[in-house]
Amino acid sequence: MIPIEVSNLKKYYGNVRAVDGISFTVNEGEVFGLLGPNGAGKTTAIEILEGLRKKDEGEIKVLGMDPWENGYKLHRRIGVIPQEFTFFEKTSPREAIIYYASLFGIKTDPDEILKAVLLEDSGTTLFENLSGGQKQKTGLALSLVNSPDLLFLDEPTTGLDPNARRAIWEVIRGLKARGKTIILTTHYLDEAQQLCDMLAIMNHGRIVARGTSDEIIKQHGSGERLEIQGDEALANFIRASTGFDVEFKNGLIGIPLKQKTDALNALEAAAHSKMDWGEIRTQRDSLDDVFVKLVSGVVDDHGEITGSNNG
Repeated sequence: MIPIEVSNLKKYYGNVRAVDGISFTVNEGEVFGLLGPNGAGKTTAIEILEGLRKKDEGEIKVLGMDPWENGYKLHRRIGVIPQEFTFFEKTSPREAIIYYASLFGIKTDPDEILKAVLLEDSGTTLFENLSGGQKQKTGLALSLVNSPDLLFLDEPTTGLDPNARRAIWEVIRGLKARGKTIILTTHYLDEAQQLCDMLAIMNHGRIVARGTSDEIIKQHGSGERLEIQGDEALANFIRASTGFDVEFKNGLIGIPLKQKTDALNALEAAAHSKMDWGEIRTQRDSLDDVFVKLVSGVVDDHGEITGSNNG
């Protein structure tokens, strides 16, 4: 069974098309990343899949069920960690797991779950005394209490320091290794590249790109290029000698490479010029570069997607 099947999903709020006809599938054991700037429609789409919002149009199957019509049954088979997870301050992670298990009416081994999320050394620490990363791990622990078939992780590393983020990555990799299917929303593009098997990029309620990170870069990027440190005179010489579409900006000469031998021809022309030139390198667009081309959001110096609206 395919865990998630979405066809032409729509959700409108008056004249605002929050989700405007998106379609995708998520395969079993896959980490599927949903990216986009604030206001793209990610949160609305996820909440519909979780059965928290009612769709306007389209067909959805989550674990073979309609999320809105079969919400109670579905919720017993999924795990969810919301943005900025929090819990009772005077409760430890171990106590929280036991409490959640009682809500589901099931028995579970708290120590096994704490081990799965790399929290066994802090299982008896009060929530108020946990670090940001440990609090997020507690949220992940609670999402596993009911042994879910499908996990929804909504920006699980937002606001964490680099070490804490990477600790959460290890937990997610461990869950994938156990065969869990995971839907991940994130504002960190490096996180998406590290963790996700498949990606969908949303903008203004629509999916504007879908595939692996490499496929998206190949399809929407500008391709591989040679970069040479040099002046504009050298750029003009290489252009005249090779006929290549040579660009010059801020002391950097850029040459798109249609084939590998283009790099050799460009370097041969540079050598024949008798002009000074410096460092050389080949470069291709990153997921950051492609994202900026596809959507109206901006990627900051930390690789985080920023925007002006929520959603």
